[in-house]
Amino acid sequence: MLKRILILFIFTPALFAQSKLLINMDFNQTDHLKAYGITYNALGKGLKADWLLNYKGGSFLIDYTQQLADECRIEGVSFVFLDAVKTAEIYSVVQSKDNNMNVVRLEKAPRIAVYVPPGFQPWDDAVTMVLEYAGVPYTKIWNDEILRGDLSKYDWVHLHHEDFTGQYGKFYASFSNAQWYIDNQILYENNAKKNGFKKVSLMMKKVAEDLKNYLGNGGFLFAMCSATDSYDIALAAHNVDISASMYDGDAADPDAQSKLVFNNTLAFTNFKLEKNPYVYEYSNIDIQPLEIGNEENDYFTLFEFSAKYDPIPTMLTQDHVSVIHGFMGQTTMFRKETINKSVIILAEREGTDQVKYIHGNFGRGTFTFYAGHDPEDYRHAVGDPPTDLSLYKNSPGYRLILNNVLFPAAKKKKQKT
Repeated sequence: MLKRILILFIFTPALFAQSKLLINMDFNQTDHLKAYGITYNALGKGLKADWLLNYKGGSFLIDYTQQLADECRIEGVSFVFLDAVKTAEIYSVVQSKDNNMNVVRLEKAPRIAVYVPPGFQPWDDAVTMVLEYAGVPYTKIWNDEILRGDLSKYDWVHLHHEDFTGQYGKFYASFSNAQWYIDNQILYENNAKKNGFKKVSLMMKKVAEDLKNYLGNGGFLFAMCSATDSYDIALAAHNVDISASMYDGDAADPDAQSKLVFNNTLAFTNFKLEKNPYVYEYSNIDIQPLEIGNEENDYFTLFEFSAKYDPIPTMLTQDHVSVIHGFMGQTTMFRKETINKSVIILAEREGTDQVKYIHGNFGRGTFTFYAGHDPEDYRHAVGDPPTDLSLYKNSPGYRLILNNVLFPAAKKKKQKT
């Protein structure tokens, strides 16, 4: 049975018993990204916090303490002190049936893990960059931890820009002679051998299945860029070899396409594999740069949902703007025709078949896939310098990542037994 968010429709005296600190998330917020960190860490200290969906950009209302106010000032996060009367007025506005707003109680700070290989740099991945900037703690895990069953320790797992097909990002044509590529392949081959697998591709399929089991048992999974489509491709190809000899030492199955099992995937279906090992692409899930066109015209639009009846997609799309500039990656956009019908589209490029942001359920858990590499670096390339998030503290694209970080903190109804 899927977890359901408990929405606070009923006023109670305890709800308004103490003064509150309102962190506004509209255009008046001085640092949207650190506001999430403030809220996350307040939960970790046992403070009560509510997410006011669609109120001033999806604001946060937290029990007031002098320490919390001081932390906001130090981090440059704007806030407003509210007495009990003003707090009651805001709750009344947000919970009015005439407004597309709602209150979601944030219960506790989720335990966060980021799946990354050893030696990674935080600037290689947008999620780790924004977690570091916002001050949200996380634990690094890799194949060893997953294969020995450590996923149950975490509420939310982010997949670094991984290639779950075992083809090393299909960088062979461009970087096979580069030292970083050679070192990376050796790292993965040694890791596969250590864990009892003859090939990296076989190990990655097992990792993908373990992640799926984690999800089915109630976990929250978030992925960006190549970790989105390559993950589903690995699930579909769990019984077939799709990797060419330069990747795993033997030839790919020439009938691999017909042997894919689409019932095993999370988000995508009926996609066509890119069989050429020299082509920097996995399948037709991804939208090609020529289809996107000029950078100046690359924008995607967030869908609007009912805050009272669809709180989950509403949480995931909270932002101070509804139209956001696009950004590229190894997986830049998802082709709409390859997306499962059960998946919720959160953002797309209007008038096209290009989808940027999706969400779905599996078992008792949820997954969210966000295409692209870095919301503030349009064409991030291997070896590019890190993005300085202090220059993009109000980034709407990065806010979507942080919505996912706080989403698991929302209070759930107890499951029936």
